Amino acid sequence: MVKVYEIDGVRPVVHPTAYVHPTAVLIGDVIVGPRCYIGPAASLRGDFGRLVLEEGANLQDTCVMHGFAGEETVVEVDGHIGHGAVLHGCRIRRNAMVGMNAVVMDRAVVGEESIVAAMSFVKAGMIIPPRSMAMGTPAKVMRELTDEDVKWKSFGTRQYHELALRSLQTMREVEAFTEVEPGRKGIGFDEAETHKLKG
Repeated sequence: MVKVYEIDGVRPVVHPTAYVHPTAVLIGDVIVGPRCYIGPAASLRGDFGRLVLEEGANLQDTCVMHGFAGEETVVEVDGHIGHGAVLHGCRIRRNAMVGMNAVVMDRAVVGEESIVAAMSFVKAGMIIPPRSMAMGTPAKVMRELTDEDVKWKSFGTRQYHELALRSLQTMREVEAFTEVEPGRKGIGFDEAETHKLKG
C-alpha cells in the first residue's frame, strides 16, 4: 500500500503503470506519470508547490523532492535521480541524470541529456546546458557529454523502466528465510557483464 497523504484538499496522483515503494511518502500536490519508479524511503512533499515526475522518470532510495508555493519542481521524461539526491524547486530536463547524494537548488535547470555528478551541489538559479557534465561544490560545467556518455545514462534509465515493471509484477512483503535455501536463485548474475559501469 503506497503512503499518500492529502493536504488542503489536494491528493497525490500516481499513474497505474508507475511503481511507488510502500515506504516512500507522497504528500499533497504530487503527480507521478506513467512507467515511473519511486524507490524506498523517498519523500515527495507537495505541501507548497507542485512536484511532477513525467513518463519514465525515476526517483531512487531516500531522495527528497520539495519546492515553493505556486511553483513546480519537475523531473521530465526519463529523468534519472540517483540514491539520496535532493531536488528543491528545480527542473531536471528530459533524459538528464542527477547523481547520488547531489543537491539541485531553487530555480536551477539541469539541461536535456546532462549529468550532475554524485555529491555535487547545483546552486540556486544555475542553468546547466544540454549534454553537459556538471560536478563539484558548487557545481561547474566541466565538459560536453559524448554520445557514449548519453548512451550509458540511457541504459541505466531503461533498467529502472524494467525495475518499475518487475516491482509491480513481483514485489511483495514476505517473511525472511532463516537460512539460505538450496539452489538459491540470484538476481542479475546472468547479465553481470552488461551492468559494469565505466571506470
